[in-house]
Amino acid sequence: MPTTMVKGKRPVGRPRKNWSVKEPEPAKIRVEVTDDQQVGHLNVLPHGHARNELEERINDLGDSWETESLFEDVIEDITEDRFFTDTESVTPEQAVRYRQQLRAIGPQEFFKQNVESGAITAKKLLTAFGIKPPGFLEGLPDHKYFDLLTLALSRELVKRAKLMKYNTIDDAVYLMKKSRNIVVLTGAGISTSLGIPDFRSKETGLYSQLEKLGLGINDPQEVFNIDIFRDDPTIFFSVAKDILPDTKGLYSPTHAFIAKLQNMGKLLTNYSQNIDNIEANAGIKPEKLIQCHGSFATATCQKCGYKVQGDTIFDDIKGGKIPRCERCIAALRSNNGMKRKRSYNKYTGKKSRRSRSSEDDDDDDQYDIPAAGIMKPDITFFGEELPHEFQQRLTKHDRDLVDLVIVIGTSLKVAPVSEVVPYLPPHIPQIYISRTPVNHHNFDIDMLGDCDVVVAELCRRAGWDLHHPMVPADQVVDIRLDEGWKSRHVFTPVETQKPSPEL
Repeated sequence: MPTTMVKGKRPVGRPRKNWSVKEPEPAKIRVEVTDDQQVGHLNVLPHGHARNELEERINDLGDSWETESLFEDVIEDITEDRFFTDTESVTPEQAVRYRQQLRAIGPQEFFKQNVESGAITAKKLLTAFGIKPPGFLEGLPDHKYFDLLTLALSRELVKRAKLMKYNTIDDAVYLMKKSRNIVVLTGAGISTSLGIPDFRSKETGLYSQLEKLGLGINDPQEVFNIDIFRDDPTIFFSVAKDILPDTKGLYSPTHAFIAKLQNMGKLLTNYSQNIDNIEANAGIKPEKLIQCHGSFATATCQKCGYKVQGDTIFDDIKGGKIPRCERCIAALRSNNGMKRKRSYNKYTGKKSRRSRSSEDDDDDDQYDIPAAGIMKPDITFFGEELPHEFQQRLTKHDRDLVDLVIVIGTSLKVAPVSEVVPYLPPHIPQIYISRTPVNHHNFDIDMLGDCDVVVAELCRRAGWDLHHPMVPADQVVDIRLDEGWKSRHVFTPVETQKPSPEL
């Protein structure tokens, strides 16, 4: 759900500014590796006889916002979160070894041992880091690829280092069973099985649907912009009825899984990016839940600050009305100030201007009506601060206690919630569960597939009962390793054929 960006932070996956290309210096590099973790970042980079077109353009731009934008656009267009299998690329097994070697010996020595020695071309080495050599460099000398390789190495080193001792499904089950302070970070993917759309899916996501409605805004995300809401709340309330949670007390198997962790005394905190408040349906306690982007559970008057339970304004929202503050209305009535005749400007003879809400009728045109405040659901809009509890809980409590991180159903693309996982201590094991992998963070174990299917299988293997009507008692799941990975597993439920009735 929308929120503000952390000041001073780079957007997710964006490289650092002003990487310079330097000639390698003959220096001894002292490397210490402890518990599979990268001790520190070594300065990138080694070589660079001729600067390619990309770097020259970047140097011309200087220290401007366009610099980062150009880096991001180019690298994202040619980066894929998979290993390549063609003859022009390294094998998946080689790619894993190259990534491990980079962290072990540092970028300068890595470049020296592999590229300077002639063991492999820079062009081919790019594929070890998921980068397909761009067509505009095709046919040029290999040193033309050095700058792009610099960017690839820097991006890899910025990531958290994977803990190499955790790879299998059994490892994940072991971590869940032994841990006592689990941080669970969830996104829209844990609610989609209930018919609630996520935000960013290309065809079915909420933003994609809003784009087709012709709301008179430049970007569908502006529906959740606080400045636009204050200027014209009708834009938000015209679509609010379509995103209003109407789950009738239901919750998904993944919500049930989080509640089970809580009831077993294992849940430290659930950081939820969802605004549907389904966690309450599953019984997750308020003291264990941080709703990072707020929710529809409560609403607040934008004029007097009066707060109510969210469901008290649901009827207005469903009816396409703008909900007004009851306390403001009562105060206006007690002052006998519901209507007053509008005055005319004696110099122009024109009526004074006022803003009109969508429910004003023509009979009210001659009146100034003191307006009651608008009740805004307590979801965090772009331009609003996150709840105070978010930062306090993370920095003052969870960071020192967490012993396992499980991320479920989110692509981790919206800051500052996307910064939660990198902020936690890197030696703490991290598990990722979602339909598609992320390429800007290294998790120890990736489990790809339907979130409900994955957590149900984990519970089955752990010997935990996860009774839920959406989980078939006889569910069978096929699990296979993603090609080239030892720690990325793909979960697919097996369709079981029912025996045909005997004739």
